[in-house]
Formats: sequence, C-alpha cells, structure tokens
Amino acid sequence: MIRWRIIRPFDPWQSPLCTCPFKYTVNPYTGCGHGCLYCYASSYIKDFFRPRPKENILINVRKDLQSLPKGSVVELSASSDPFQPLEEKYGLTYKVSREILLKGHKILYTTKAPNILLKYKDLLEEFRGKIAVAVTITTFRDDLAKKLEPNAPPPSVRIDAVRKLSEMKIPVAVRIDPVIPYINDDPKDLEELVKIIADAGALQITSSTYKAKPDNFRRLTDVFKDLREKLYQLYYVEGEYIRGYRYLPKKIRYELMTLIKKYAVENNLRFATCREGFTELNTPDTICDGSGFIRRTINKS
Repeated sequence: MIRWRIIRPFDPWQSPLCTCPFKYTVNPYTGCGHGCLYCYASSYIKDFFRPRPKENILINVRKDLQSLPKGSVVELSASSDPFQPLEEKYGLTYKVSREILLKGHKILYTTKAPNILLKYKDLLEEFRGKIAVAVTITTFRDDLAKKLEPNAPPPSVRIDAVRKLSEMKIPVAVRIDPVIPYINDDPKDLEELVKIIADAGALQITSSTYKAKPDNFRRLTDVFKDLREKLYQLYYVEGEYIRGYRYLPKKIRYELMTLIKKYAVENNLRFATCREGFTELNTPDTICDGSGFIRRTINKS
C-alpha cells in the first residue's frame, strides 16, 4: 500500500452525490486567505483563515511523484485556493506545478484567482494541453462578491482572466458555486452571469447550491442578518441532511440547477452539477470538475 505524503487520491468525504472521476489532489497551502463566508473547508481544517505554506512540500511532492501513475490528473487544490494571496509571496503552487507537469502528469487548477495564474505564462505555454482551469464566479456584481468573498479578486478581474486564458487556448470551466437563496439566485442575474461567462470564452458551467455547515452558516448570517430566519427555515427546517451538510429542499435545488442549465445551453456551454444528485441534467460526457478537457479532447459545440 502506498503511503502518500502530500499528493493524495481525492476523497469526496464519501459523498454519495459526488460524480468526480478518480484524480489526485495536493494543497500547497494549509487554509486560505480569501475569507469566503460559505467556505466548507473551514469546518475541518484548523485555523483555516490563518493560511500558511506546507512544510517541506517540494521534498514530499518529489517523493510522491515516484509512485504516481504516469498521466495522472492532479487537482490544485480541493481545499485551499492554490492562487490565494500567499502564492505571490512563496510561489509554491508554481514550484509544485512544474514538478508535477515535468513528470508527465496533468493539472486541474480550481481557483478564484486566475489572474495570479496568468503571471505564469511560461507554464501555461510550455504545458498547453495538460492544464485545465476551473474558476469560481458566484456573481458578476463586484459589490456583492466583496461581501461573500472579501479577500478574493473581484468577479470583473476573474472574468477578464477567463477571457485571457481562453485566448491562450487553456480550457476553462466556470463554477457558479454556491448558489445561495436570496443572495445570488436572482434569475436575471444568473442569466446575465452565464452570458458574460460565455462571452469570455469559457467552455463549461458547473453549478451547485450552498450547503450549510454550522460555522459557514454563522458567518453568512452574521453578514446577511436580515436573511437569518429565512435561510434557517430553508436549511434546518425544510431541507435535507446529507453526509454532514444541510441541503436546500430537493425541489428548490432542482429548479435552480435546471434554470442554470437552460442558460448554459442557450449560450452553447456544457453543463454539470456538483454534488446535487441530478446527473440527468449534465451534458453528456461532461465531467463536473472541468478535468474532461485534459482527460480527452472536447469541442465547445
């Protein structure tokens, strides 16, 4: 049995709703500095909002790469944004990425800061075809995003980065995730967001509704105090409890995902849901995490 040090098989916490294919994941940093109210990782990572670099990460990555099957997909990162503010100081994501890619593997970046990734033009050009990017954009409104994701780059910056990555022929999926009732679920805003994403050159939309944990629910309702009772009713009274998370009622989740799929199809985008249990809504042969673009060739049409 392989003893992984830092690169590990992705564990979806045994969620029966996870549709991710097998992949590996590595987090160059512990915790994250973006301060997102809805973050789930803060519930199981100590001092999550006090981010710090992983010790001896390059040594451990090199050791793990000796056991990694060639051509593996490695996600950076499942828990802590690989391009959070610390990256500009330490550059660990860049260093780890080069180690992985030089060994013949592929990388999926999941991030709210693709503008930092754009600084690594050498990496993107040298390993084009082995890199895909999933960018989280919860709203096109910079003012709302400042409340939800106070330390992350504003949506306008992310959208510009999606456009530039697409122009470089780097495949981009955009995660409209999470969709939160009364906050970023307005149909007209969602329709406009999907159109903006399509115009920027993204190939896919992946979407998911907000899943409540005690700590992220407290953060969210401390900021949106007037919504506390409504959200409590939806999640803690009417909703479902699945594998440690409180979900919206199934009917509401299905309606939201169906609506976003409609907008995606109208804009010639692929669509997938994430941990919702509605695989029938997914575009055929579309992988929810966005890694399909480096697992095989997919045309936008």
